[in-house]
Order: sequence, then structure tokens, then C-alpha cells
Amino acid sequence: MIGLSNPIARTTEWTARVPIGRAMPSKIASVVLLVLSLPLWIVAATVVWASVGRPLFFRQIRSGLGTRPFVICKFRTMHERRDADGALLPDALRETSATRLMRATRIDELPQLLSIARGDMAFIGPRPLLPATVAEFGELGRIRCTVRPGLSGWAQVNGNTRLTNSEKLALDLWYVRNRSLWLDLQILILTVLVALFGERVDRRHVDHAMKAMPAGTVRS
Repeated sequence: MIGLSNPIARTTEWTARVPIGRAMPSKIASVVLLVLSLPLWIVAATVVWASVGRPLFFRQIRSGLGTRPFVICKFRTMHERRDADGALLPDALRETSATRLMRATRIDELPQLLSIARGDMAFIGPRPLLPATVAEFGELGRIRCTVRPGLSGWAQVNGNTRLTNSEKLALDLWYVRNRSLWLDLQILILTVLVALFGERVDRRHVDHAMKAMPAGTVRS
């Protein structure tokens, strides 16, 4: 777990740099993309129905801006198969080849365009986490939630599932501190490259983010 040794202390230098006037363009763009992507929604829904059955969507409560809870929605990509003790099987055993491809290309995330249209999410930002996970991060979790969560983020284009939780949080906090339109454009381009060629750890960015963690941080 990662947290601050003094959870009450708040560092002003780690508040988010929030560019003004970005929410409305994101909402408009998400509505346009929703309309344009409707044929892909039909294909994705058909794949889910044929591969893992109903329901077609996975819904879960996540923490948004200011830790405010909201419901995230994705196309469901896993069966609910369990072992003899009733525990869910590992993710890899509950996917199909078709739904694994959906996850790799981020097609399962399409329903989150609705969250962007509602203002709960942005195109770029730290991925929305479970409220319990944000609470475990303590003050760092609060800082992480000073920007809207995104479809893709700095951690996702620098290794994502190949990173430790500490590294992901460090990258998210680095993004919060250095957020800009130019950085968002870089992440957008890198997201496309990750979808095409797979995840790759950029150790230079990870190490830089880890070194930039705020004073008093405890890593484990």
C-alpha cells in the first residue's frame, strides 16, 4: 500500500494544474464519437453475447473527481466461472480469444463515452479506481482525484498491467502535477500505439515519476 506518513499534511505543490474550459469540448467530442462508433457497439455487443452471454455490460462504482462515486460501464469480457470452492477463476481463464482482443484494443471501454458525456470522466486522466482503493492511498488518493478520471492515462501508456501499484500511482500523480493539453495529446497518440502494438514499460518515465513522489511518501 502507498500512503503519506502524515495523512493530514497537504502539499500545495501537489495540487492539480487544471486547464480551463476543457470539460465542454470533451462532452461534445464524446457525443460525436458515440454516434460514429454505433456500428462498433453493435459488433462488440454481438461478440460479448456470443462469447460470454448476458448481461452485455459490466457496471461498478468507482471514484471520480473529488472522490465522488459514479458508475462505470464496460462491455463484459469475462465469464462468471468459479472453482470448486466458489471463488472466481483467474481472469485469463474467464476470457475468450475474442473478448481478450476487445480488451487489448480497448473496445470494451466504449461505453465510458457515456461517462464523458455526463461529465464523470475525461478522455485523458488517471483511470477510475474503486473507492476502497482510493481510500487505501490516503492523502495521495485525494490528490489523484483532483482531476477527472480518464479513458486512458499516463500510467496506461507507460506499462499499465506490467507496472506495480506504486509505479501506477506515481505516474498518476506526476500527470496531476504536470497536466497540459500537449501532454494529453501525447497520451492520446501513445494510447493508439499501445492498442496496436501492446503494452511496453517506459522505465525512464516510471523512474522519473517515482523520484518525483511528494516528500513523506511511504512506498511498499
